[in-house]
Amino acid sequence: MANTILTSGVRNNLLTLQQTTAEQGAIQNRLATGRRVNSAIDNPINFFTAAGLNDRSNQLGGLLDGISNGIQTIQTASKGIDAIVKLVQSAQSTIKQAQADAAQNRPSTTGAAIAATKAAALAKTVAAAGNIVITAGNTEYTVAIGATETIRDVVNKINDSGIATATVNNSGELTIKGTGSDALTIAGADAVTGAAGSDAAAVVAAGNSDIRANLVDQFNELRSQINELAKDAGFNGINLLAGDALSVVFNEKTGAAQNKLDIQGEEISATNLGIAQAGSAVGDIDFQNDNALANASDALTNALTSLRSSASSLGSQLSVIQTRQDFTKNMINTLTIGADNLVLADSNEEGAKLLALNTRQQLSQTALSLASQADQGVLRLFG
Repeated sequence: MANTILTSGVRNNLLTLQQTTAEQGAIQNRLATGRRVNSAIDNPINFFTAAGLNDRSNQLGGLLDGISNGIQTIQTASKGIDAIVKLVQSAQSTIKQAQADAAQNRPSTTGAAIAATKAAALAKTVAAAGNIVITAGNTEYTVAIGATETIRDVVNKINDSGIATATVNNSGELTIKGTGSDALTIAGADAVTGAAGSDAAAVVAAGNSDIRANLVDQFNELRSQINELAKDAGFNGINLLAGDALSVVFNEKTGAAQNKLDIQGEEISATNLGIAQAGSAVGDIDFQNDNALANASDALTNALTSLRSSASSLGSQLSVIQTRQDFTKNMINTLTIGADNLVLADSNEEGAKLLALNTRQQLSQTALSLASQADQGVLRLFG
């Protein structure tokens, strides 16, 4: 086939029209994809730089899930501690109830069994010299009574013992009451009864209370719930109150360049908090004993201090992770914007260019038509 020969004018106009059409296609592709750099051919530097920025952004985005799980794990443990604090405070209230009952129901004894003085007045002298032996728990106190001492003298000496107090009613009966909850034993009462020659039978006054006995089960139930609640304070398989460890990774690097926060949980239980159970076995809290109740109250106060320290530590760690979460989100946004600035197209600019090319295309077509008409004029010479 013979080659078609085009004039110079037609060929130039045709070339311009082809270039315009090619540019239109490129701009239409940018508008369709929203990107001015779609491959390394368009701009290798921008393309690969943007790819690197987007890759890091994606890696950081993947870390956000782990950071979020870490936050939820710590918050779950923190809420668990808050709930355990309330249980410990309830246990404190139980101890206070027991202490209040103990104060109202001290062991005491009164009447002829220990001292039927039947004194008309407190100035009445005792019938005979002798001793009253008062025993409270492991503490023994002897009240020495002389033959010329009055009932008031006896009362004062008993009050000085520190383990018991004494009063005399209008009938002249002597009442001895313990200052603590230990059982009170009183012997040698012949000094005030006048039973010369032999001591009266020892009198024992018990300080046990049914109310405190009932509080034992209440206290032990609260103690049991502390253990159960701590077991349930886990999130996604990690329980910081059961001694589990949590590791939260903050950047995409590995090895020594990796940045992370390692949190070692602690096993929280009533035993580890120093809260013994109530009962009568060795090591148990004896609700019938003042000293045991006081020690239990101190132990609960120490437990609260320990829990608040743990909560403070978790709060500090949570603050660090939340700060890193916010930073990571901002970093992802910065990386994405940076990558977009390198490859995204400006739709307004590209639209204006396309409009200009459409106008140029129309003008090129008109110029091509005019060039063709010039060639037709030559043909008319042979007509």
